[in-house]
Amino acid sequence: MIRFCEISFRKSLRTILSCLFLMAFIGQRASAEDICSCADPGNLPFSNQKLEGFENKIAQLVADTLKLPLSYYWFAHQRGLVRNTLKLGKCNVIIGVPSNWGQVLTTKPYYRTSYVMVYKKDRGLSIQSLNDPVLKTLKIGVLINSPPHQLLAERGIIENVVGYSPFFDPIFHPEESPGKVVEDVMNAKIDVGLVWGPVAGFYIKKRNFPLVMIPLTSDNPRFPVTFDISMAVRKGDQELKKKLDQVIDLKHVEIQHILEEYGVPVLQKTVSVGKEIKTTQVSDGSLPLKND
Repeated sequence: MIRFCEISFRKSLRTILSCLFLMAFIGQRASAEDICSCADPGNLPFSNQKLEGFENKIAQLVADTLKLPLSYYWFAHQRGLVRNTLKLGKCNVIIGVPSNWGQVLTTKPYYRTSYVMVYKKDRGLSIQSLNDPVLKTLKIGVLINSPPHQLLAERGIIENVVGYSPFFDPIFHPEESPGKVVEDVMNAKIDVGLVWGPVAGFYIKKRNFPLVMIPLTSDNPRFPVTFDISMAVRKGDQELKKKLDQVIDLKHVEIQHILEEYGVPVLQKTVSVGKEIKTTQVSDGSLPLKND
């Protein structure tokens, strides 16, 4: 601080007082808690550096509610995410992760969603689950090694499957976006797509295309397809977790409106004796999703 201000006894009282005020201000800023989001720089509909994703909107809502500054540390949400962001203190919150993710301390869930099946309305198909035998006769697009891919393999559906890379490089391979599976269904390059619900909902709404979208279910606990989604902080950061939980409660309606704006299929669940018994409703804004 002394080097920063270069105080000498020969300076006027005004200069000294001004410098002391500046030092106090800098110290206050350094100790103030900001919301710093560990965000993907190019992964719509979740986030990008233009702040166009729904997780950007939710991060801003969180910061505004807590009356704290919002900043970002950009890192692709792939392998090494927690190790290279939260654990290094580069940022202090990830806006969307599975609620049971053991690498982090998670908040209460703020939405629930699933992998979905999409196909064109005009195909005359009425597929409701992965157990439909007609799937063995159709070209199916799926992310390689994703839970739906594993569930197809369990059912012997292998030869007619088209694999898509689960990794996305927006700079060198923008054509391999997360929504490519959905786009290929729209363009009739494949008959059926199995894709993460928020991605499917976003691209369907963006294109206003008449696709059927069916939430998937799994009877194999090793390959779940439905997930509660929470915010994540570093393990042990109970104070920030508590604040985020309060925002989730206080701003639940606003968060749901953001999800609807982006076409995110949000699953509601019925609970009996503390246990989930089945999915009963899908709230998805204007999307043509009616399956229970």
